[in-house]
Amino acid sequence: MAAERLVVIGGDAAGMSAASQARRLKGADALEIVAFERGHFTSYSACGIPYWVSGDVGARDDLIARTPEEHRRRDIDLRMRTEVTELDVPGRRVKALDRESGKTYWTGFDKLVIATGARPVRPALPGMDAPGVHGVQTLDDGQALLDSLDAVGSDGGRRAVVVGAGYIGVEMAEAMLTRGFEVTVLNRGEQPMATLDPDMGRLVHDAMDGLGITTVNGAAVTEIITGPDRRVSEVATDAGRYPADVVVLGIGVEPETALARGAGLPVGPHGGLLTDLSMRVVGHENIWAGGDCVEVLDLVAGRTRHIALGTHANKHGQVIGSNVGGGYGTFPGVVGTAVSKVCDLEIARTGLREKDARAVGLRYVTATIESTGRAGYYPGAKPMTVKMIAEYRTGRLLGVQIVGRDGAAKRVDVAAVALTAGMTVEQMTALDLGYAPPFSPVWDPVLVAARKTVAAVRGAGS
Repeated sequence: MAAERLVVIGGDAAGMSAASQARRLKGADALEIVAFERGHFTSYSACGIPYWVSGDVGARDDLIARTPEEHRRRDIDLRMRTEVTELDVPGRRVKALDRESGKTYWTGFDKLVIATGARPVRPALPGMDAPGVHGVQTLDDGQALLDSLDAVGSDGGRRAVVVGAGYIGVEMAEAMLTRGFEVTVLNRGEQPMATLDPDMGRLVHDAMDGLGITTVNGAAVTEIITGPDRRVSEVATDAGRYPADVVVLGIGVEPETALARGAGLPVGPHGGLLTDLSMRVVGHENIWAGGDCVEVLDLVAGRTRHIALGTHANKHGQVIGSNVGGGYGTFPGVVGTAVSKVCDLEIARTGLREKDARAVGLRYVTATIESTGRAGYYPGAKPMTVKMIAEYRTGRLLGVQIVGRDGAAKRVDVAAVALTAGMTVEQMTALDLGYAPPFSPVWDPVLVAARKTVAAVRGAGS
């Protein structure tokens, strides 16, 4: 009996995790695997690119988990620099373009995995395609940015403008600062880090100012202005102009689903493909999708959302590969946990913000506390702020945000587990967390916040 053929579109986290897991379960005699990747690299950490640009990670190849040659040695027919340009669902085939030779051809499939990722948001504004303007999503993007920085030279007065103040924006602002640039962050919103509530975003803004990063809020970019050499020279906004030798776009990403849309596959309100618990595309028995091109269920809000994170993509790939390979796996959803940093300031969130809770019709209470990451008397204890959101009357935990130093970010994992388990803030106060003066006060900051939130719940219900 002829082997089935699995075709994988996309050679990064979700796609190659799916291919690798399917290969573990089925040999080449039972399952032929053909994977297409339009870029130069596979299985790499896009989340690590800001730290490579900053110099914290020494070399590009340090971000690569598995090379094309390593995948091929496992009987995966991986075709690099080859882009799938058309998907024929009824005919069970894909059309591919070899970017090196220009040749196009069709390849049939019995099973298909779509892992096309996400693309950086790039507004259609004058000058946006000028030399010196960079999105940062792939290793190719990172290399292009480093080349651009080298072209600016090493003399004083180098200026970088970062457009956007989300995770990518603040991480790239740090990278530019580390590289010796004068950094301005242009943020359309009220405060940086729109994934936080504005009161917590203000803490990030203050810290960035203290580091020498100029953050301009409420500034919508209207044009990229170029100089006589046609490179970027200024960024124009509705709040003024800002000189720039290089511009980094940190506005965010969108699901890359043009191919799937063209084939009539279902997408959700945020533009991502819709899948069931097994990561199978809704309504299509032999097509799966995972990674940054899909929407996932928010377990707290009860709605789908688009979250581009490598953690999710790798889990999706494992689930898909298990199901394709004859095993079983499901991906139940997420609670929206994310961490980041700008220099020594750590930023974390999980669950819902206040506006998220309002959007899904939940009444809530909040509590905010200030504490330290170690016992106050222990050397090196530094402050952190914890904000907690709980449902009105029931006290069910809805979200946590943490901004601080000295181990602040990973404390959010406690809240992520509590959210997944559906715990109340009162139940959280009894959690048996680790304690020793070098690691925590007697009452961990998360527990202090839980206690204060319990009081807020009781006060609101009286």
